[in-house]
Amino acid sequence: MSKLTHKNVHNYFKIDGFHLNADEVRRVAYDYIKEGDGNEQAIGEFLLDWFDDKDYIEMRTSGTTGLPKLVRLEKQAMIQSALATGDFFKLEPGNKALLCLPVRFIAGKMMLVRSIILGLELDITAPSTQPLVLNDKVYDFVAMVPLQVQNSIADLKNVKKLIIGGAKMDAALEEKVLPLKTEVYETYGMTETITHIAAKKVGETVFTILPNVKIAQDDRGCLVITVATISEEPIVTNDLVELIRENQFIFLGRIDNVINSGGVKLIPEQIEAKLISKLTNRFFVTGVPDTALGEKLILVIEGEKQEFAPDFFNVLEKYEKPKEIVFVPKFKENENGKLLRKPSLV
Repeated sequence: MSKLTHKNVHNYFKIDGFHLNADEVRRVAYDYIKEGDGNEQAIGEFLLDWFDDKDYIEMRTSGTTGLPKLVRLEKQAMIQSALATGDFFKLEPGNKALLCLPVRFIAGKMMLVRSIILGLELDITAPSTQPLVLNDKVYDFVAMVPLQVQNSIADLKNVKKLIIGGAKMDAALEEKVLPLKTEVYETYGMTETITHIAAKKVGETVFTILPNVKIAQDDRGCLVITVATISEEPIVTNDLVELIRENQFIFLGRIDNVINSGGVKLIPEQIEAKLISKLTNRFFVTGVPDTALGEKLILVIEGEKQEFAPDFFNVLEKYEKPKEIVFVPKFKENENGKLLRKPSLV
């Protein structure tokens, strides 16, 4: 069998119900650019980039592992990522998929690549908070961000396998999707790893890595990822993890978020996990400068001010209890739905 390249189009591949070969994909791309809306134009531009003679694409990272930067992604590595996803989630040619994510981000681009390479029948809808509304079609595979899932609970009966990325799912959303017949997975990844390199079923704590991925820890306790199909150079993250075995890990929190309060290091995500069942409003904990402690732990809650009983925080250890509670009318998020913790206080 000859090696797959970015010029290959699986003979099962469809867009919006139409079989397309490489030349026909290019024609559709030109139509999107000439006559489409902003989302369709972005799709058209990516498709033309994908089928050009370069063996890479360039895109800007979201800043997960540092400041946003321009990175070059090899098309062959993107193909291998698509194959790994197909293997991990047992996708088959002819499976029906939905693209409802912005194509300017890696997750949207990879839904297109997976469909072309794996032979998926892809429907495209404009990114929105309710991508399944007024759509009764049954899909084998869909990718969403948590906000889309939150607004689509009643419609997920028409989705067989759902992957969720872009931002961390909270426990309240997990409780809503657990009873569903849909297979729901939370994914872990970033632009530099060409979308997800690990996934876990919702309700579980342990992430399992995809094929061709190796993991380790650095001296900070942060995850180090090596994906042979992308680069021999390891990707060093700022994510604190506990390694379970050579192919599994537990995500603990972001080292950027760690609060050093009077010499005690506190991981916000661990504290938030203890409070999630007690608070109905969205919230997070963070550190702010303090003359005595260096940083003091505060609890930030979205919504109107409320009072709490003296024993409300008994689920927390002594040092985990907030020194102050701040109420914010509306949290700020980036385009991927990730909460902006520091700017949310402004």
